[in-house]
Amino acid sequence: MIPETGTLLLWFGGAAILFLGLVAVLGTHRGHVSHRLANVSGESSPHEVADGGVAGLLNADSPLDRETRQRLQHEEKKRKLRERLMQAGFYATAAGSLFMMFRMLLVVGGAGLGFLIAAMSKMPMQYGIGLGAFCGIAATVAPSFWLDHLKVARQTKLRRALPDALDVLVVCLQGGLSVMASMSRVANELVTAHPMLAMEFKIAERQMQMGQTAGEAIRGIADRFDMEELRGMASVIKQAERIGASIAATMEVFAETLRLKRHQKAEELAHKAAVKILIPTVLFIFPAIFVVILGPAGVQIYTQLILGGK
Repeated sequence: MIPETGTLLLWFGGAAILFLGLVAVLGTHRGHVSHRLANVSGESSPHEVADGGVAGLLNADSPLDRETRQRLQHEEKKRKLRERLMQAGFYATAAGSLFMMFRMLLVVGGAGLGFLIAAMSKMPMQYGIGLGAFCGIAATVAPSFWLDHLKVARQTKLRRALPDALDVLVVCLQGGLSVMASMSRVANELVTAHPMLAMEFKIAERQMQMGQTAGEAIRGIADRFDMEELRGMASVIKQAERIGASIAATMEVFAETLRLKRHQKAEELAHKAAVKILIPTVLFIFPAIFVVILGPAGVQIYTQLILGGK
C-alpha cells in the first residue's frame, strides 16, 4: 500500500531540511582567526602588527572581526567559484548564482526522488531516509565533477589547437603584423577549425585594445583555462617585450616546444592503449573464444562420460 500524501510530504520535508543543514554546516566551516587576519594585514600573525595598524584595531572576539572574517570567507568562496566556472567555459556574470541555484535544486530534487522511489517500492521508513540521503549527497557532489569534466575537455581541445595556431601567428608576425593584428588574423582563420581558441584570441585582442600588453592578455587566457603552457607563453612574451627581443622568434621556439609535447602526449596515449585493451579482451573476447573453441569438445565429453555415448 502506498503511503499517504501527508507522510510523503513529511519525509520529503525532513530530507530537505537535513541536506540544507548539511550544506550550511559544510559551507560555514571557518579557518583559524590568525590566518584570516594575517591574510588581511599581510603579516605573518596579527599579534605582530603594530598597535597603530588597521589589523591591530580588530579584536579577535569583537563583532567587527567576526563580520570581517565572514565577509572575507564569503568573497573567497565566490572568487573560487567564479574561477571554476570560468575555467569550465561559463563567462557570464550571473553564472555563479545560477550554478548555486541549480545545485540546490539538485540536492532537494535528488532527496525527493529518493524518498519517492522508496515510497513507491514500499520500503521501510529508515530505508527511505537512507536512499533520500544518498541521492541528496550524490546531487551535492555531482556538479563539481561536472565542472572538472568540462575544464579537462576544454584544456584538451586547447592543447591540440594551440601549436597550429602559434604557427599561423608566427607567420603573421614575421610578415610584419603587430601582435594585436596577428591575433585578429589568426582568430579569423581558425574560427572554423578551432572556434574556442579563435574566441579566446578575440577576447585577448579586445583586452589589448583596452590597454593591456600581449603578455597580460595571454596570461588572461591561461587563467581562464588553468594551463601552465599558456602561463609559460605569457612569461616568455613579457620577457621578450621587456628586453626588446623578437616576439616572432620567441613564439617560433615556443610553438616547436608545444608541438614536441603534443607528440610525446600522443605516444604516451598510444602506449597506454595497449594496456587498456587487455581489460575488454579478458572480460569479453576471451570468454567468447573459449566458448567457441571448447564448446564442441565439452559437448562430446559430456556425451561420452555422462550419457555413456548414447
